[in-house]
Amino acid sequence: MSNKLLEVKDLNVRFKTDEGYITTVNGVSFDINQGETLAIVGESGSGKSVTSLSIMGILPKNGDVYNGEIIFDGTNLLSLNENEYRKIRGKDISMIFQEPMTALNPVFTIGFQMRESLKLHFNFSKDQAHKKAIEMLELVGLPDAYIIMKKFSHQLSGGMRQRVMIAMALSCDPKLIIADEPTTALDVTIQAQILKLIKKIRKELDSSVLIITHDLGVVAEIADRVVVMYAGEVVEEANVFDLFKNPKHPYTKGLLNSMPKVHSTDDKLYSIEGVVPNPSNMPKGCKFHPRCPLSDDECINNHPKLEYISKSHSKRCFKV
Repeated sequence: MSNKLLEVKDLNVRFKTDEGYITTVNGVSFDINQGETLAIVGESGSGKSVTSLSIMGILPKNGDVYNGEIIFDGTNLLSLNENEYRKIRGKDISMIFQEPMTALNPVFTIGFQMRESLKLHFNFSKDQAHKKAIEMLELVGLPDAYIIMKKFSHQLSGGMRQRVMIAMALSCDPKLIIADEPTTALDVTIQAQILKLIKKIRKELDSSVLIITHDLGVVAEIADRVVVMYAGEVVEEANVFDLFKNPKHPYTKGLLNSMPKVHSTDDKLYSIEGVVPNPSNMPKGCKFHPRCPLSDDECINNHPKLEYISKSHSKRCFKV
């Protein structure tokens, strides 16, 4: 029996613009096992967040999934209507958003927002939902939870808001937690606390985690497997140890080389030349070739396929 909780198969996402449709996610496939943490890593504009929003079914109105499947716990989410999707979203699949200040409603108290989710998914009374909400705030390490329940989001620090978001995401005991850049706006001390908390919760609830990040330090700390995305495509996938020890794709190597080195004597950080291409003007052939030190005519004229070099390691490159 398969222990795969989530299977994303050949996902294609496009957005309608004044110039026509633009594809931002092109043929992305990956899976997540029960109790596993998968990281999707890449620069801004690589399609990471669009992939996560597609799984949650909350793409902007001008975006749609026009091909592929998203199989969650045996059900193709793309076959559900909005009412059916709403029963899964927030309960079986929950999301920790990148910026809690915009994800939390500023006109309602923390307590009101936490109770509403619990009342919706479990048909709790107000008192039952209130008790459960306090338990969840205490679980994520927030002191005086009964006081925080009465506060508004602007009255909390960034770290406290992020913990509230995590408490809300966990309150319905989800099978899958999607964390979109959960530590980006936090200082390094709070980042470490949040990552430790996510690892603790995953273990206690036996939940799976999909973490979206551009920070390879976060990946090394929390992930079991890694998917590297570039320009809407998967360019490499491996377990976290293989990726750091033996990266194959030039883009992955560039990301790793861009990380600050503790014992380095070089004052200048390495950077990948150029920028991620605009989805409306993608290069022909390999999408990374304009920035790649290994590119040649084959890369310019042909589009490489994602190929497995071992049972758990794949890459999209002609040259490695």
